[in-house]
Amino acid sequence: MAGNLPEYYFRVRENGAFVFRVDTENRQRRIEMDQIAVINIRNGQIKPHGERDLSEDDLEVIRSWMEERTALLARRDIDDIHRAVDYLNMTTHWVQARASDEQLDEVTDALLLAMHDLRTVLVRKKADRLTQTD
Repeated sequence: MAGNLPEYYFRVRENGAFVFRVDTENRQRRIEMDQIAVINIRNGQIKPHGERDLSEDDLEVIRSWMEERTALLARRDIDDIHRAVDYLNMTTHWVQARASDEQLDEVTDALLLAMHDLRTVLVRKKADRLTQTD
């Protein structure tokens, strides 16, 4: 297993990751992970861990990971929105075909407010886009 391990490991956190250098070249042949940096995807910050100096190779690997991670998160965001459209369609079918009066009483106001809010924002954003292209 040790021969197939990457040189770096990224422990994902909400805004980025902790970066570790993976070492298997020690006397006990154990996997050791030495933290070398903390990165923040939102602001692009790369902070060396402790008094460590990051090499250009370290920075290149970290920047590459940040680009890949940002692209992955963007793909996930749009996928979540497509799923939300599916959920809205399934909710519509549930309301029309299976919901009891008690269930509708429980969710109607929350759904109407959320849909009104979403519609308002979507209409405003579409109007902004249309006026920008004119």
